[in-house]
Parts: sequence; C-alpha cells; structure tokens
Amino acid sequence: MTPTGLRDDTEVRARLDEAVRAMDAPDTVVAYSRDGRRTVRCGGTAPPGPVPRDLLRYELGSASKPYTGLLLAELVRSGALSGDDPAVAHLDPGHRGDEHGRLAAITLTHLITHTAGLPPLPRDFYRQALPHWTTNPYAGYPPERVVRAFLRSRPRHRPGTRWRYSNFGVAVLGHTLAAATATSWEELLTGRVLRPLGLTDTALRPEGPGTDATGHKADAATSVPPLVIGGFQSAGAVRTTPYDALAFVEAHLRPAATPLAEALGAVLRPVLRRGWGHRHVHTLTWFRHPTDEGPLYFHAGATSGQQAFIGFRPDTGTALAAFCTRRHRGGDPFVTAAYALLQDPP
Repeated sequence: MTPTGLRDDTEVRARLDEAVRAMDAPDTVVAYSRDGRRTVRCGGTAPPGPVPRDLLRYELGSASKPYTGLLLAELVRSGALSGDDPAVAHLDPGHRGDEHGRLAAITLTHLITHTAGLPPLPRDFYRQALPHWTTNPYAGYPPERVVRAFLRSRPRHRPGTRWRYSNFGVAVLGHTLAAATATSWEELLTGRVLRPLGLTDTALRPEGPGTDATGHKADAATSVPPLVIGGFQSAGAVRTTPYDALAFVEAHLRPAATPLAEALGAVLRPVLRRGWGHRHVHTLTWFRHPTDEGPLYFHAGATSGQQAFIGFRPDTGTALAAFCTRRHRGGDPFVTAAYALLQDPP
C-alpha cells in the first residue's frame, strides 16, 4: 500500500519524533493516523540505509496474532467452521481422547484466546531451541511436530477456565484452520485477510536485504538473521511495512469500508476478563484497556532482533503501527512510548 494521505502537523510530528528517540533503537518507524490523516516518522541510532526505513518490512512477532484471529473470525462468518469446533476433530478425527477429556474439549476459540490450558511452548521445544535462543529458536520445530506435540499434550486445566499466553496454542490454531479447510495457512491468510484489505506489502517469509529490516540484539549493535518461524507461522510469521500495518489497524476503525466488515466487528467484542477485579479484558484478538473516553486496543510483538506495536482507539479515531530493530531487555522503552501515543494521542 502506498504512503498516501500523509498528515502535516507540527505537534504530531514533534510527539512522534520524541517517541522515536525514546525507543532507542538502530532503526525506528512510527506510523500514526487520526481520522484517516497519516503521519509517519523515522529515526534511529544507526545511519540510514539505502532503502528508507518506512519502506522496509518489519517482523511483527506476536503482533501477527490479530491477523490470525481476524482470519478465524472471517472463516466463522463464512460458515466454513465454528469457533466452538474442537481442534482435535479437524487435526485427528480418529483421536481416542485423553485421560480427562481436556484435549478433546479444546476449541478454536480457546486456542486464539489463550484459554486452552496449553503451556507457552511444547515441552520438547526447549532442547532444540536453546542453542539458537537469541537468533532463531523456532526454525528447528516444523509444523508436523507442533501437531504431534498437541495431540500428545495433557492440558493442566480444563479449557476455558484459565488464561495463559501460549504461542503453542495459536500455532495449533493455524494448523487446525489449514486442516479444516484443506488449504495452507499462508493461502488462507493471504486470500481471506491480506488481499481483501489490500495489504500487498505484507509477507509471511523473509525476502532479504533491501526488502526486510535487519534486527539487532539488546546491545543495538550485533545483528541477527531474519526470523524463521518453523511450525509457529500463525503465532508470529507476519512481516509488513509500516504503511500496510497502519492500514490493517485503520480497517478496524472503519470496517464498513472493507470486505471484512462483519469479521472486523467480531474481533472488537470482549470475550473474556481476567486478573484482579477482572480488569484485563480481551477480545478474540486484541488486548483491550479502558481509558476515560473509551477502550484502547493493542498487541505487541518481539522477535530475536525486532519489536512491533499495533493498536487503535475508536473513540479518538487514532491508529498506530510502530517498529524498531532492537530487542529490548528488562525495562522496555519501545512499548512504553508506543502505548503512550494511543493512551494520550497528539
């Protein structure tokens, strides 16, 4: 998607430039819009490369999950499947079930909302991942191994009773959607989400220098290779330009103007509450926080060398997509600065 409709506003530019500096990374891009008028600002501690920072693709990591959730909502809308479908019924129709019946009770909605009772990653994931933990921990764990691990798993809690963030669960969801429709996850996401929303600069695999941004470790100097996601595509494979990412979140503010209006509406509705006083609200795909004027929706993501933040606020008509090429450890100025732009928009 081309960078059209950019906004020229001194105050907005100043706020975004302040956020770029606070994010403290070799390369940073903040793309912001209010009522459809866009402002995009770039910067970083490293010299600019031959390709402008705002035209490169960045790794979304876990911020890929709203794309997978929207795909699920669209497949449910079309009648291809139901959110209440048990995953096992699609992945292994002849499965005999587990001791407590918990595995058979896991639905597609449980998987996307992190309430399936699954751990963050499969038990046998860590041994193969540890030697590559700071570069590509997922690369050696292929799709068929994810499915096998799921069919062998024994959920610790009855599905739907506890929230526990799980890349494993969302990865299983992707393979389940593929099995249920006899279509690969890549084809599903491209055909059902990316193409209808006009996201032509969004990809699911790295293409190399000149197209993809280069990530860095926490020292902001040591580069890391592009993410290879193995069997966890639906949990973290999306890479996109700031303009395409902004278009994705803007679609949630004006769903009627898209071919996915009903699905976009579905992913805004709260589906669970957790935490002290049930203050933490989640939709099918988004973290939803309250503000004085209305809810704020967001999701963040991190890979070995990059971070991403996408979000929007219907009450202020604001949308944000931010990226940096550094993996922060400990205190995270990137997420703090990005969140503040939505919480208190310029």
